[in-house]
Amino acid sequence: MSFNKLTIVFQRFIILFIFLPGMAQAQDNTVKSPDGQLQVEVLLQNGQPFYRVTHGKKLVLENSPLGLETNLVNLSADLSLVGTKRNTIDQRYQQSKIKRTDIHYVANELVCSYINKNKKLLNVVFRVSNDNIAFRYEIPEAGVPLALVVEKENTGFNFPQEAKSFLTSQSKSMVGFARTKPSYEEGFKIDQDISSRSASGLGYTFPGLFKLDDHWVLISETGVSGSYCASHLSDPTNDGIYSIAFPDKTENNGFGSSGAAIGLPATTPWRTITVGKGLKSIVETTIPYDVVEPLYEPSKTYEFGKGTWSWIMWQDRSMNYEDQVKYIDLAAQLGYKFILMDAWWDKQVGYPRMEELIKYAGSKGVGVFLWYNSNGVANDAPQGPKNKMQSSIVRKKEMQWMKQNGVKGIKVDFFGGDKQEVMRLYEDLLSDANDYGLMAVFHGTTLPRGWERMFPNYVGSEAILASENLMFSQGFNDQEAFNATLHPFIRNAVGAMEFGGVVLNKRYNRNNNGGNYRRTTDVFQLATAVLFQNPVQFFALAPNNLEDAPAFAIDFMKQVPTTWQETKFIDGYPGKYCVLARQHADKWYVTGVNALAEPLTLKLNLPMLAGKEVKFYGDNTDGTSYTKSVKVNKNGSLNITMQPKGGVVLVQ
Repeated sequence: MSFNKLTIVFQRFIILFIFLPGMAQAQDNTVKSPDGQLQVEVLLQNGQPFYRVTHGKKLVLENSPLGLETNLVNLSADLSLVGTKRNTIDQRYQQSKIKRTDIHYVANELVCSYINKNKKLLNVVFRVSNDNIAFRYEIPEAGVPLALVVEKENTGFNFPQEAKSFLTSQSKSMVGFARTKPSYEEGFKIDQDISSRSASGLGYTFPGLFKLDDHWVLISETGVSGSYCASHLSDPTNDGIYSIAFPDKTENNGFGSSGAAIGLPATTPWRTITVGKGLKSIVETTIPYDVVEPLYEPSKTYEFGKGTWSWIMWQDRSMNYEDQVKYIDLAAQLGYKFILMDAWWDKQVGYPRMEELIKYAGSKGVGVFLWYNSNGVANDAPQGPKNKMQSSIVRKKEMQWMKQNGVKGIKVDFFGGDKQEVMRLYEDLLSDANDYGLMAVFHGTTLPRGWERMFPNYVGSEAILASENLMFSQGFNDQEAFNATLHPFIRNAVGAMEFGGVVLNKRYNRNNNGGNYRRTTDVFQLATAVLFQNPVQFFALAPNNLEDAPAFAIDFMKQVPTTWQETKFIDGYPGKYCVLARQHADKWYVTGVNALAEPLTLKLNLPMLAGKEVKFYGDNTDGTSYTKSVKVNKNGSLNITMQPKGGVVLVQ
C-alpha cells in the first residue's frame, strides 16, 4: 500500500474513532443568540439534516432542509451526525461604506459535523447573533475526489402558513433591453400568500422579506465571490418552503455552468436570516458584513461623496464635450467630488478629448467616473466602450490609461446573470481596479453580497428599478413613492444601492418642460438622499435646478453627506411609509416618505434630538415645499405630518 493510501485510511479511522455513532445522541444541537431570544435547533431525520428557528416563543421557520449535492458526492442524504463544536464569536470592525461605522459583532456558533455512507464529510456552521442567523457549509478533505461541482443545494426556508411575502421575481434570462437580463430590476409584490409563485416561474431574487404576525424575517446571502455562484429563492412549494436556487443555465448567453466548481476544502457563501419583532432589526442589520472579511488591502485611501450625472436628464446626446463641461461646472458649484460620464463617451468625445475633459474636471476639483459596457459576449448591448472589461490584458491596459489621466472610478454595466463565471468577472474587475486606484460602481447588475467589506474599492450597485425608469415610464413615476418605501426594508437593508435619484426637475427632459411628470414633492426627493444609502451618490440634479429649484433644496443638496456613522429605524411599513434617522459626524438627519393617498400624521420618538432645535423640511397640502425651525420636545417626541407622495427631513 502506498504512503498516500495509508494516510487516507488512517484519516478515516481517526474520524470513525473520534465520532462514535452513540456520541451524536448526547449532543445538544441548539444554539441561541447572546440575548437568548433567537434560537436555531438542528435535527437529523432519516439521514437528512434540518433546522428550525424560533424567536422568543414565536416559531419563525418550521423544519427546513439542509444539505447539498455535487456531481460526485451527495451530502444531503444518508448522513450521520458525528459531532458538534461550539465557539463564541466576538469581533469589532469599522466600515465607512455601510449604514453604521463601528460594528461589534457577537455571536454563538454551532458546528454540526456529518458523514455520509461513503465516509465523506460535511460541516454545517451556524452563527447566531442578536436578531441574525448566518449559516454555511464547509466541505473538508476526506480523500478523493478533491474537485467537485456543487449542482444543487437543498437548503430551504419553511415558513408557517400564515406568513406573507414581500418579494421581487427573478427575471427570465436573455430578455429585456438587448438581452441583458436578469439584472435585478423587476417589480415587487407585497403581502402575498406564502405559497404565491413568481411571475417568471424562476423564483425570487434576494433579499426576500416575510411577515409572520408581528414578526419580520429577511432572507439573503453574503460572501459570494468568484469561488461560487450567486443564488436566489425558488418558487415555494404548496407548503410554503422556499429553497436555494442556482442560476438558470441560459444566463450569460448560455455560457458557463449553473453550479459552482470547488476544490476541497471548500466553504459555501453564507445564508442569512434576520428576525425581529417589528422592523427595527431588518432596517438596522449589518449581518451581510459581519461574517465576511476583506479580500485584499486597498491600494489607496478611497474618498466617497456626491457626483453629477448628465445622462439621467439629458440622455445619450449629452455625452459630448460641451455638455460634460456644463456638468463639471455644476459639480463644482455644488461642491461635489465627482462627475459620471456615461455611455458613448468613447465615440462622442473620444479618448484624446476625454483626456482634456478629465484635466478640466481636475482643475475644478472634480474627479471623473467613466462608464463601460461589461463585455461584448453575453448580450447585445451596443453602448461603448465595450470589449474593454472582460479580458484581463485589455482591462489592465485600459485601467493604466485611466490611472495616468487621474480617473477616480468606473461604472460597469450590463452583466445579466449570477453564474460563477460572472462572479469571477466581478471579482477580477474589482481586484484589477484596486491595483490602479479605481473605485467601481455596477449597473445592470446583481445584488452586492457583502462586497462593501470584501472589496475596499467597491462603492455601490444598482440592482433595483432605479431612477432611469422614471425617465422611461410615467407609470414608474406614479409608483415612485410606493417603491421608495420598500427599499429600506428589503434591497437597501442588505447592500449599498446606487439609485441615481433626487430629481428636482418637474418634468423628465433637458429643458424641464416635457416628458414624464414627477408625482412626488421636492421634500420627498430630498428625503431619498438620506433614505437611500450608498457611499458614492450620483444625483439627478441638472444645471437648470440652480435657477428653478427652491434655494433651500439646493442648499440641502450641497450639505447632505453620503456616509453615515449610525442608522436608526423610527417608523414605517413596506409600501406605505418609512421614517429613519442617520448620523454623520455629530449631526443627525431624520428622513421620511409617504406613499399613501392621504396625509399621514405620526408621533416620532427621536431621543437623539431631545430638546434640540432642528431645521424642518416639509410639504404644504398643495404639494409645494417649505422649511422652518422646530424644537423637539425634551422627551424626544415630535408630531409630524407627511403629505401624500411627500416627505419630511429634520436636520440637527
